[in-house]
Amino acid sequence: MGITERKEREREEMRQLILDGAQKLFLANGFEKVSIRNIADEIEYSPATIYLYFKDKNQLLFALHQRGFVKMIGEFMPLQLLTDPFEKLVEMGRAYIRFAVENPELFDLMFIMTAPMDTLDKEDWVEGDQAFGLLMSIVQECMDAGIFQKHDVQSTAMMIWSGIHGYTALFLRKRLGMIPECDRQSVMDDAFNLFCETLRRGL
Repeated sequence: MGITERKEREREEMRQLILDGAQKLFLANGFEKVSIRNIADEIEYSPATIYLYFKDKNQLLFALHQRGFVKMIGEFMPLQLLTDPFEKLVEMGRAYIRFAVENPELFDLMFIMTAPMDTLDKEDWVEGDQAFGLLMSIVQECMDAGIFQKHDVQSTAMMIWSGIHGYTALFLRKRLGMIPECDRQSVMDDAFNLFCETLRRGL
């Protein structure tokens, strides 16, 4: 490995170390209560080192969102091999739930943690747009195939996403106390299947 390649690898390792420290503190203490100095103390480097990689903690938050969406989109991409559009939509829902359950802290940071979302640079947030765009394209396929009636694609995709996201968030945030713990997973599975059946019959 040459000097340039080694330096680039070391730079990327430092960037990931900073992101790991920021993610840990954001989730533990909340975005507003965390400073660059706190993150520097967490990773045992000076604040000046962090500023070499990120101009402020808003940029850190943006990078963490990118990290999460890149990982989630990676879970979705194999679904493009499926030919039946409704099966593709159902499997995308399963992949979303699986991603949330397997990456609860990352999911929390992406979708649940209170943070100043207006600081995210929407023009550069390719990953977030790509994830929602993928859902809209599958919904459009379902409409083109006559599985769904013609509706506004964006509104339909939002309704489907919010439905699946809602009970996924309830599950992760332990808001299902009314259901015995031993039954929660089966209730989640049944709820998802019922949601999909309802979509197919009535959308």
